[in-house]
Amino acid sequence: MGKTGEAGTVVEPLTEEKVRAAKEQIYGDGIVGFKGAFSREWVQRLGEDVDVAFREARARPGGAVGRGPQRYYVEIHPEQLRGFADLAGHPWITAVAEAVLGPEYEIVEVGFDVPLPGAEYQPWHRDFPMPEETRAERRLTSLAINITTVDTTDEMGPFEIAPGTQWDDNDEFEHGMFPPKEHYDRYRERAVRKYPQMGDISIRSALTIHRGTKNRSQLSRPVLVFGLDAPGAGNAERHDLAVTKDYWETLPQSIRDHLHCPIVDELVPINQKHTIEGLVMGDAES
Repeated sequence: MGKTGEAGTVVEPLTEEKVRAAKEQIYGDGIVGFKGAFSREWVQRLGEDVDVAFREARARPGGAVGRGPQRYYVEIHPEQLRGFADLAGHPWITAVAEAVLGPEYEIVEVGFDVPLPGAEYQPWHRDFPMPEETRAERRLTSLAINITTVDTTDEMGPFEIAPGTQWDDNDEFEHGMFPPKEHYDRYRERAVRKYPQMGDISIRSALTIHRGTKNRSQLSRPVLVFGLDAPGAGNAERHDLAVTKDYWETLPQSIRDHLHCPIVDELVPINQKHTIEGLVMGDAES
């Protein structure tokens, strides 16, 4: 791990060898993790901002969408996070993004998932249908960065992922996202549960088959979602990011270059467009 700055971000870049290894792991397993990318103090501030945004979103129609029983997703604008610039400019994230998506990658999503106490198993799924570039060229065109705001335990319903399944291509997938239940044994056999701690990050393909598991604790498990696209991937159409003029002027050019969203006088709360109907009911099978 590199040295940390005042904001808690790592300022020492990854070596070329580590970037190459991370790209290979994303193409192989579909996910790579980094320990201690942020300080615990930075994550505590992130958690405070997420809590505020979650309360606000649940108080208005369309602000928080269900992703299963007692499980919600909220999309937010960048400036709702005090640490957005630290996140978007993190040298480990930018290095891996450039290696996988190219130097002109785009920031398309800032949001968070919140599995509350009582959240049930989700069906196995990917976050959107496989794009043609992946199917025909074996090329990944998007990445999801996840940051937990709490220390994850088994009782909290950890994220579960089936390594290598980002390449699964089957016309039996409902909506291109949900494998049939007769395939579940394969995913259970491959499944790896992730137990990130405050400050850790993961970078993954959203095509890798995954699910949230049952939260048997009395605590929520919020996770930030930071979505990136290769040029032309099209996932920005599912989201509504915007920044105010004043906030835009505070961002370094290195972040502006990747943030292709409207610059507005006043922010409008986001009504989530990326509803995944197949997750709403959860999954009775574990």
